[in-house]
Amino acid sequence: MITSIVRNLKILPRWVVIIIDLFFISASCFLAYLLRFNFSFYDLASLSVGRSILLYSSCGFISIVITGSYKGIIRYTGLQDGVRIFYTTLINLTIVTVLNLVFYYNFRYNLIPYSVILISLLSSFLFLFNYRLFVKYIFAYYKGAIQKKFRVIIFGAGQTGIITRHVVESTPRMEVAGFLEDDSNKVGKVLDGKKIYSARTSELEKLLEELNINEVIFTPRNTSVGRKNEIVDICIKNQIKVRTVPPIEKWSKGELSFNQIKEINIEDLLERTEIKLDNPEIERELKGKKILITGAAGSIGSELVRQVIKYGPQLLILIDQAESPLHDIEREIRRISGGTKLISFLADVTNRERIANIFKDYPPDLVYHAAAYKHVPMMENNPSESISCNVLGTKIVADLSVEFKVKKFVMISTDKAVNPTNVMGCSKRIAEIYVQSLNYYLDLQGPDHTIFVTTRFGNVLGSNGSVIPTFRSQILQGGPITVTHPEVTRYFMTIPEACQLVLEASIMGRGGEIFIFDMGKSVKILDLAKKMISLSGLKIGTDIEIVFVGLREGEKLYEELLGTSENAIATHHDKIMIARVDQYSYLEINKYIELFNDLLYDKNELKTVALMKEIVPEFKSNYSRFEILDSV
Repeated sequence: MITSIVRNLKILPRWVVIIIDLFFISASCFLAYLLRFNFSFYDLASLSVGRSILLYSSCGFISIVITGSYKGIIRYTGLQDGVRIFYTTLINLTIVTVLNLVFYYNFRYNLIPYSVILISLLSSFLFLFNYRLFVKYIFAYYKGAIQKKFRVIIFGAGQTGIITRHVVESTPRMEVAGFLEDDSNKVGKVLDGKKIYSARTSELEKLLEELNINEVIFTPRNTSVGRKNEIVDICIKNQIKVRTVPPIEKWSKGELSFNQIKEINIEDLLERTEIKLDNPEIERELKGKKILITGAAGSIGSELVRQVIKYGPQLLILIDQAESPLHDIEREIRRISGGTKLISFLADVTNRERIANIFKDYPPDLVYHAAAYKHVPMMENNPSESISCNVLGTKIVADLSVEFKVKKFVMISTDKAVNPTNVMGCSKRIAEIYVQSLNYYLDLQGPDHTIFVTTRFGNVLGSNGSVIPTFRSQILQGGPITVTHPEVTRYFMTIPEACQLVLEASIMGRGGEIFIFDMGKSVKILDLAKKMISLSGLKIGTDIEIVFVGLREGEKLYEELLGTSENAIATHHDKIMIARVDQYSYLEINKYIELFNDLLYDKNELKTVALMKEIVPEFKSNYSRFEILDSV
């Protein structure tokens, strides 16, 4: 019967709420008289209690109208409603006190004793707020009886955990069963009325089953990726959904809403410990300078733009041949550019005349060269384009940097340049060799010259065309997910982390270095696919299939950060090392690269790739039609 009433009950009219409020205000005034005169009805009979209650209630009505405390929906009463009610009682006290003073100075008596006014203030606040909470509890209780609730447990018994608990429980069909904690000092205690349980891995699976948990929500920011993966693996095994709370700075207007608590994604489980750049040298190097970024609309280039602009350069020059992405990054950066002048050029780095004119009109102090073709199969099918952009384009920008006396040139390379098995990787290795040999050649001419630095790292999460967006798209389409080989592995790092390390390495560079980044542990792509399917709430083999399509042309089973003849030298930064590589003669390398200009117009791809193998002897083609050249 009651359940049915609660289900069908609509929002109370505001006039009904006002009447209820006035009833409790009147009751609080009467209670105040009883308390003040020790429940002596004889004493009360000699006072005009009825008139006083009417006056107090009338002033209460005025206060209610002023504050609008009757406008709140009672079943959703919260802290803000409590504050509004307190203001109502305070205004009521003020009005009654003023009337008392007026009557006292004119007629020498008070309408209501001040002690009664003070007691009424406290009692009316308690009545008005608690009856609302009681109604809210009744609705919540019977709503729970009507609807089956999802049982949630919150990982992290801190301030964010408490806020998350209230947000979750204000949502229909969600119930918080308690908190999980790694901190043994908190385990067993009660927080905000909910018990704190141990998140120890050995006990977690049994605990989740006993509490009948449907969902786990992560709140702490300092939980390691390894720990997250442990808990997520247990949740996936038991078909429990996992969500995560965004950082506080990303909350809408400083407040958390349920819509912001997103399902955990694979990027959250691959990220590493956040890097904090506090090197003052970076600001000294970039502030007030003219900086040119090629490939500024790409995954790495656009993030470099976002990070460089924070250091207040005088001029930021963006170059890319992709019109729409360049337009997008320009619009984004203009909103936060501050005093920095921003100029974007739609240009191809292989067009020497066009790039030379940009250097002439806006000679930069620093160049970040991120423009490159990067997709292995595409470049394997178009080796001339790989040479044109990755090698000759790099040579054009590097030579112009020398001509226009750029202070430092930073090239973005890839781990695929290490012991290359494909055209793309080899083209990047040749570009590395060229800029490094050019730096050594300039050293012989004198100390005052452009410094050339190379940074080398692996795959970045979320980059255009990378494996994670591809898998996500395949899952949305219902599959199948295509994996090249069951044993293929890759290194991953986030785009912001990669760009932060690029900035750090560029400051450390003194000329000729190839900096390599700590990429962490390699990830098995098959495991990545399985976890993405599970996180999507799907079952492998039932809802979606995994299909092995074989390694693509030029593809490796695993990536390397150092070549067979290379070793690493540590730096002061624990995530950055210097690769000790063989030195090449600039004059010899330059002659080889000049030959590519003729071969680009020769339709014989074998000649082009053969020349690449002559420059980089360790280039051994893999799963490619160019393997024939390795047997010659």
